[in-house]
Amino acid sequence: MPKSDSAALQTPDTQAITSPDARQPSLFHALFCFLPIVGFISLGLFVFGISLHTIIFACLIWAVTNTAMLQYSYADIQDMMSRAITRALPAIYIFILIGMVIASFMQSGTIAMLIYYGLGILEPSFFLFSGLILCCLMSVATGTSWGTVGTLGVVFIGIGEALQIPLPIVAGMIVSGATFGDKMSPVSDTTNLAAMSAETNLYTHIRTMLITTVPTLLIVSVILLVIGASYADNRLPSANIAEIRDALDQTYKLNPVITLLPLLVMLVMSLKRYSPQVSMTASIVTATIIAIAYQQSSSIAVANALWSNTPGTTGIESIDNLLGRGGITSMSWTLLLSLMALALGGVLFGGGFLAVLLSGMINQIKRTTSLIALTIASGFVGNIAMGEAYISIILNCQLFRGSFDAMKLDSSLLSRSVEEGSTVTTGLIPWTTAGAFYAATLGVPVLDYLPYAFFNYLTPVVSVSMAALGLGLLGNLAIKQPTTT
Repeated sequence: MPKSDSAALQTPDTQAITSPDARQPSLFHALFCFLPIVGFISLGLFVFGISLHTIIFACLIWAVTNTAMLQYSYADIQDMMSRAITRALPAIYIFILIGMVIASFMQSGTIAMLIYYGLGILEPSFFLFSGLILCCLMSVATGTSWGTVGTLGVVFIGIGEALQIPLPIVAGMIVSGATFGDKMSPVSDTTNLAAMSAETNLYTHIRTMLITTVPTLLIVSVILLVIGASYADNRLPSANIAEIRDALDQTYKLNPVITLLPLLVMLVMSLKRYSPQVSMTASIVTATIIAIAYQQSSSIAVANALWSNTPGTTGIESIDNLLGRGGITSMSWTLLLSLMALALGGVLFGGGFLAVLLSGMINQIKRTTSLIALTIASGFVGNIAMGEAYISIILNCQLFRGSFDAMKLDSSLLSRSVEEGSTVTTGLIPWTTAGAFYAATLGVPVLDYLPYAFFNYLTPVVSVSMAALGLGLLGNLAIKQPTTT
């Protein structure tokens, strides 16, 4: 079976659509197009409570109208939307597969077993810290934040609910840990893409990111330990723990050697650098076989669960609802939102609005700290506008490379700053592919877990603060040494 270093190493086509009669938008026109979109989303989502899908559709109409004013034909605009969706097809495939992974892991008893043992060993006061570290390790090993959220994340949501820890806090912890690996793993698609787009060595890129990532992770660990201490008394009575564990034991055969196989298959194949789609498919097949042959579930029921899972039968409502998650249909809300957001991003990018907005600001940058801050902010804005991190990473590497070279800054500092703006913040935006996926998988809206996704918004703060203090900018890793003749 062929191996793939990473799905995203197939660099997306970033060439803008060209039309004989089309023209570049002015800075005023770019602002005229972009600012109302921000207003539509803010007012619709936070003031009027309008469906996010409807808001994005209205934004898409506005963006298409402005692009048509530049003399682009409808065929050109449609091509912009199609290209953006095509670039994100690997993510769309993963949407579908993750729904099946979750359902199959429920059917095989994998999730039930992890909850069973987790309730026995995880102390409430250390639960958030332990969960963070485990999610970090899982995402570094597999290189996928989505796989981590879809497996360990679901387990921690179940345990957190049983321990009566507010789910937004638990979800924030999960997203923080999953993002760490997505940013730092040498097998992560975004990590490879950022290094490649900035034209720097992959491991130099990772070492440079350690300068800001490690301090941030330490800060987040302390915060979660402090928060966790306030829930030390939330320990479930032993009778309740026994009731949940007995119910799981009566419903599933919980042999760790067998029920952990699907997770082990995914982990091993990810470490061997098979593509995420292949690793997930193999784990789904393994879990399905275990569900039918070992758990003795009906083959028809298991097959239907892959499409639309049904609640568990333990007799405990909260556990049954958790065990009923997953299936392809569970990803439909997320998938439809992502397609619309990607189409919107394709129009804003293809029409040149984003490039015009950013290039005007880049020309005013004179200091290293300002350059790093703008690069990070640009990644965040790119995620807001385009709905996914991949094109934002490539676009910002292209836009800012000249400025980093002019200041004699190493390209690994560019790749680090781009990741801190694009990869880290994508899960904080409800309509990005990552934000929509996390919300759908964990059952917690993005705006609810956002205040507790400490790693995601503290990483840019730490990076800019360190730059302002002159830290993390010295030595061969970050500053190009003057050449001598």
